Amino acid sequence: MKARIVYASMTGNDEDMADILEEDLQDYGFDVETSDVGFTDASDYLESDLCIFITYTYGEGAMTDEIADFYEELKALDLSGKYFAVMGSGDKTYGEHFCENVFDYEKAFKECGATEITKPVTIENAPDDEAIDLIDQAAKEMADKLHD
Repeated sequence: MKARIVYASMTGNDEDMADILEEDLQDYGFDVETSDVGFTDASDYLESDLCIFITYTYGEGAMTDEIADFYEELKALDLSGKYFAVMGSGDKTYGEHFCENVFDYEKAFKECGATEITKPVTIENAPDDEAIDLIDQAAKEMADKLHD
């Protein structure tokens, strides 16, 4: 089973999340490829069974250029028959905009015809022990559902 993790990381928090998830999925037997959004085309998801996007939300929900460009590329794809998961970090001081881009991507994947395999994982800032547990649980859920 091929998994593609694409991450956008300004401070390193989301790259850390991607690294944790990559290791988890490899432990469950997935063939995982991980890349930075700035060096990835959304069409790379077409070669994978499981499509994962990990992003930060900047300020009050505005997408930075690299995230917005990838978002537009993603929305043009047909991902029917693929599974997806979204994760990301944010700052709760932005209230209703906390991790807004994670949910923007969740909606985009659904519009592309992909099936959501686990609920979004959102964390505040850097992954602490509690956040790592959430990522680990999401990876287990992905493995349980796809390795039946």
